[in-house]
Amino acid sequence: MTRSIQGLAAGGWAIVLLGAGLGQPARAAADRIAITIDASEAESVLAILDRRAAGQPIEPSSWQALQATEPYRRLKAREAKIAEQFHEPSIAFTDQDFQRFVLSDDLLKRRAALAATLERWKRANLRHAAERPLRYLPAPARLRAKVYPVIKPKRNSFVWETSTDPAIFLYLDPDTSAAKFENTVAHELHHIGLASLGSDYEAKLASLPAPARTVATWMGSFGEGLAMLAAAGGPDVDPQATSSPADRARWNRDLGHFATDLRAVESFFLDVLSGKLKDPASIEEKGGSFFGTQGPWYTVGYEMAVVVERRFGREALISTMLDPRRLLLLYNRAAAESRGPGGEPLPLWSASLLQDVGAR
Repeated sequence: MTRSIQGLAAGGWAIVLLGAGLGQPARAAADRIAITIDASEAESVLAILDRRAAGQPIEPSSWQALQATEPYRRLKAREAKIAEQFHEPSIAFTDQDFQRFVLSDDLLKRRAALAATLERWKRANLRHAAERPLRYLPAPARLRAKVYPVIKPKRNSFVWETSTDPAIFLYLDPDTSAAKFENTVAHELHHIGLASLGSDYEAKLASLPAPARTVATWMGSFGEGLAMLAAAGGPDVDPQATSSPADRARWNRDLGHFATDLRAVESFFLDVLSGKLKDPASIEEKGGSFFGTQGPWYTVGYEMAVVVERRFGREALISTMLDPRRLLLLYNRAAAESRGPGGEPLPLWSASLLQDVGAR
């Protein structure tokens, strides 16, 4: 049984969830799930917007309270580190930059919608959000994370410091329902759960030639598709059930060119293996293009995971998660015995590709 403890934390509203799932003893389960929701940054921004709406002056203490919140401090540090890593100074922001954003007329107009959205998100059932990915992870995995709904200039959401102090930053978007918020948290928790296990994957690849190591590393990007399946809760659940009609339509359309997209990713892998594509920047650009909004790393990864689970069972699928090469290998075995929605043969990965990356 999951217990909820509600109270104030870090100057704002928070919930701590210690959860079960998998029907395990409560003590063991409580050791596997610990999720904290810290909305203090969003609440501090909304408090400033409330003062603006009431025509009241913004005292220095209001800015100090915002800047002291854990989500704000970690967001600022994260943006600075990313800016340094990718040599993009525009990513970082100063306290003065953020103040200008909070004082903008556009943000003030959105005050009521943002406040209502935050209240909806607070009522989301994150117990279910944790239990679904837990069922798609090896037994030792731990789901420990801080979830930060944040009001910020950039609309992106992301995970941060997954191996040390896992955090899920989610842009507070009035177009995102509580159910979609829950699904997104579940998706990111799957990544965090895998990270909690550590990995000897790089060590397994050490004996491969450099191009094969690069390809095998990129195969880990299919984890986005695995996380889609885990967040949904099973292969018979629509992974876009909580999404907007436009997002569902895009997803279904993209699943319709599964075979074409698989071949496009395969071509990328083969170009790296052959040396046709060897400049690191070019490899990064091409591989990165398959992320898209929810591109082939998601759709092809998801479809492969569904085929494997339906043919060999969930435990077999879970066995691929610490060695992504096995996902392609098991998919090939399952696809050889399966058919697509219209009875057509499913595409297979090149046998030479699997051999070159040491899949077994």
